[in-house]
Amino acid sequence: MGARSIATAILGGLLTMIAAGFAQAQAPTPDRPPVGGIGQLPDAMIFYVARGTVGACGPGCSEWIAAEGTVLWDTHKRLINILDRTAGRKLPVVIHTRGDSDVIVAMSLGRILRSRGIDATMGPTEVEACRGKPEADCFALKRLGGPLDAKLKLPQDSCDFSCVLILAGDVHRTLPAGARIMLTGYYVYNRMAPNLSKDERVGLTTRYDEMFRVYMRQMGIETELMDIVDKTSSVRRRIELPPSDWMRLHLVTAASL
Repeated sequence: MGARSIATAILGGLLTMIAAGFAQAQAPTPDRPPVGGIGQLPDAMIFYVARGTVGACGPGCSEWIAAEGTVLWDTHKRLINILDRTAGRKLPVVIHTRGDSDVIVAMSLGRILRSRGIDATMGPTEVEACRGKPEADCFALKRLGGPLDAKLKLPQDSCDFSCVLILAGDVHRTLPAGARIMLTGYYVYNRMAPNLSKDERVGLTTRYDEMFRVYMRQMGIETELMDIVDKTSSVRRRIELPPSDWMRLHLVTAASL
């Protein structure tokens, strides 16, 4: 498969790189309607503006863009939409990924945030109006885009490879106290032709590994991070990146919130 046909497949949303969960138990899919186009999964990532008390999302910060759900082939469209609607404000993005995310799209989200000069961190957003409501009703509120009164909670889920790729693109990157980074490998998946040959998978994995390394270098992050990701694929388990490595590898640009 040549470079042109690979690019065409990516742009068509057919060929994806999925973060491998290995032994990680995936969070149950919330009981809410699908987002986006045909074939979309129910837990596709959505974006909305949340607001809290002064300092809720960092020094002097009271509003942020909550990004929550699974990164899928068209997630970048919804990110661009909310950034356009909040243009000029440069609200930080708070990432809460879950499920088997498309890491190629996650990388594109990081590039979009870098081009807009956006800061980011990770963690779940708790919306006040969702208390006591079914997930479907809460989802309907969030789909309106906010602003919604909310607060940031201490992260219980770890920042996975897709979360890291999004975070990498941001200008100022922080992680809250108690955050964990759990790196996994990834695998090639074609939505229309899932039975790729071994040679195709090996070739594409090698190609994309280099793409990720180029991305890390462009974002100012040590490519040693990709060495760890590659190692997780060979041992088929998650590897935790200790906080002592966050600054050393330049994954974060400041201490914890």
